[in-house]
Amino acid sequence: MRYSLRQIEVFLEVARRESVSLAAKELAMSQSAVSEALADLESQFEVQLFDRRGRRLQLNGLGSALRSRAESLYAQAHELEQAFAMRAEIGLLRVGATLSIGNYLTAPLMARFMREHPGTRVTLDVANTEEIERKVLNFEIDVGLVEGEVQAPELTVTRWCDDELVVFCAPDHPYAKKRELSDQDLLEAPWIVRERGSGTRQAFEHAMHGILPELNLVLELQHTEAIKSAVRAGLGLGCVSRIALAEAFRHKGLIPCRVPQRDFRRGFFFVQHKHKYQSAGIKAWLELCKSQAQKSA
Repeated sequence: MRYSLRQIEVFLEVARRESVSLAAKELAMSQSAVSEALADLESQFEVQLFDRRGRRLQLNGLGSALRSRAESLYAQAHELEQAFAMRAEIGLLRVGATLSIGNYLTAPLMARFMREHPGTRVTLDVANTEEIERKVLNFEIDVGLVEGEVQAPELTVTRWCDDELVVFCAPDHPYAKKRELSDQDLLEAPWIVRERGSGTRQAFEHAMHGILPELNLVLELQHTEAIKSAVRAGLGLGCVSRIALAEAFRHKGLIPCRVPQRDFRRGFFFVQHKHKYQSAGIKAWLELCKSQAQKSA
């Protein structure tokens, strides 16, 4: 074999970081050792895998084409190493989740997963759908849990479970006493909404089709709790996932508004790279998430 797994590891880390120095820090190697490993790999096959742009190294066409195969090879090699060592633990699982899912659903799933697989370490990146999509594409996370639309053709999207958005207001808001809200009510109210790029914003815009350009969007915030606080303070109406509002509705701190003429239903989805190797850890995580969704249905 004309390459080593260490060379593959270096290639993948430099691809993620686009920097020899950052890759060296992550791998606990010297910069010269990383540069040498990468140069040896390229020279052995007489290829160039990166375009050098100042201090940045960006994958070229060939490097991009080979990256997914290298990711799969390295993951399988790691799993084989564990089998040789007769270790049953899954090791590291990297999960990414959008804010509604990450803040309200993943903590108990992670706790159960680690109880069922002792020795496992799970990392969680919480960001909006756009950022989770980017991280999956860049192999920075193994699986994403998202609530918005994902467009990249390199990704597979699988429905996980159902969700819905809810329009809500403060207890002392005039709309709190209304049986239901008309489109005219929606147009007359100021709104506090999530930022563009989030799945919640996408679902909100779909639900408001036909009147969206006329809505008075006074605030765009990146965090659901900030939106709830702004609505509680009387700044306007909000619209976020029902799972984020259960506690507030239970204690009457916020009031749900019925908007029967608008469809706020949506789904939560698994997002994975098409060429990502399905390790035992990824399969176990997906099965756990699916079983939990079935119990909640």
